Amino acid sequence: MSLNRREFTKQSAAAGAALALTGAVGALATAPQALASEDHGNEHGGNGHGHGNGHRLGYGELIADPQGILALPEGFTYRVITHSGVTRLESGEFTPSNHDGTATFAGPRGTTYLVNNHELKGPRSKWAHPVPLAEGLVYDPAASGGCTVVEVHRDGTVAEWVGIAGTSTNCAGGSTPWGTWLTCEENSDLAGVNGMTKDHGYVFEVDPHDRRANRAPKPIKAFGRYDHEAVVIDPRRGHAYLTEDAAGPNGLFFRWVPPQGFEYGRGRLATLADDAGRLQAPKCYDSAGTFVDDLSRATKIGTVYGVDWVDVPDRDGRTTPVRKQFAEGEVTRARKLEGMWWADGGAYIVSSYAREESPGAPHDGQVWFYDPKRRTLTLKVLLGVNANPDVDGAYDGPDNITVSPYGGLVIAEDGEGVQHLFGATDSGRTYPIARNDLNDSEFTGVTFSPDGDTLFANIQTPGIMLAITGPWCRQPRR
Repeated sequence: MSLNRREFTKQSAAAGAALALTGAVGALATAPQALASEDHGNEHGGNGHGHGNGHRLGYGELIADPQGILALPEGFTYRVITHSGVTRLESGEFTPSNHDGTATFAGPRGTTYLVNNHELKGPRSKWAHPVPLAEGLVYDPAASGGCTVVEVHRDGTVAEWVGIAGTSTNCAGGSTPWGTWLTCEENSDLAGVNGMTKDHGYVFEVDPHDRRANRAPKPIKAFGRYDHEAVVIDPRRGHAYLTEDAAGPNGLFFRWVPPQGFEYGRGRLATLADDAGRLQAPKCYDSAGTFVDDLSRATKIGTVYGVDWVDVPDRDGRTTPVRKQFAEGEVTRARKLEGMWWADGGAYIVSSYAREESPGAPHDGQVWFYDPKRRTLTLKVLLGVNANPDVDGAYDGPDNITVSPYGGLVIAEDGEGVQHLFGATDSGRTYPIARNDLNDSEFTGVTFSPDGDTLFANIQTPGIMLAITGPWCRQPRR
């Protein structure tokens, strides 16, 4: 049932003070891992120093790495798991480059599986280390992207093999409640464009536990064809939520509603008809019932928008891209909709920045929380424009995110200048976890091991997967 503007306005009036306090520490303390900034005048939350509830925030200063790869706090160490052009797959080829979205899965006998996207766009001739065209696992032999499965054993040994090949620009993606990986193409070239032999812009399922299940890869066309970024699944309602990283016009946050009676499970998505279910885009409005055209309009932590969902006319978008099928006033957009993570009964969603391509106020990052029960979007994090990105300390350009087992979020930075992994508490105070001492490449694929002991993350270029361990501890909520 749609939550229309009148209903949302009535709810807002009834809730009154509760909505007004959404951005306050007292209200947020009741929402596990919710984020907001106490002091909008210092949007970046400082450089990670301070105290909360009598406990130190974060893990202290970052110490420069003598190996020139990863600066970490005292007591933390890292290990290189894969390195493009250095480590090799089981089949003998080098690990592909341009690591992106990653998730972990518990394997047999204490092993950990990681499925790692490789964001490689265009023909294979462009790249020194594309994803190898493993027999039976290829969608389009002209495309250079895909993902690999990395198996880390208790004794530290590592094995890596191809999960899917012949896809394009595999970006954030997302894991499923049934233990598989959804890899997303952030490129919608049609067959005949840039040398491609098949249409692109789809989502594919990869099973880290069963190599045979990945043979003859088939796109999940029901999820639509556009520049996919990330995807999460609501384990209770069965809805899929997807982000689009695109501009001209800005991209959309989508919801896919499964057909009645559809049952999820390994391999079930590939059985869907191309037009199965309903693909929808959001239409947001504020507590006064006023339509909101773009999420950059929100300039205050705790802003709450009601959400209606509008059906996409043509989800495959062959003649008109999906985001261009809506007239002005029909849907709500945002610039660089990036990573997502499902937790706390909803989806955390990143909008990486907003500039002149957006109608609202410029910013260097937002994190929103979509609550499917209330059908609302709430602004949890807002980063002001970083005036000095080459100076270590402030953060900009959030991208991949994960919910930390120690509280709050861990965010991979894809901004200008210095690149970090940083944490954010429930009240939005930030602290450093790692700094890229190798180059100015973004961090990607931030995710914890199933037991919470290891934080995995990637330096996208040239493509290095890192395992970070140390004295993790619960962070203060404020």
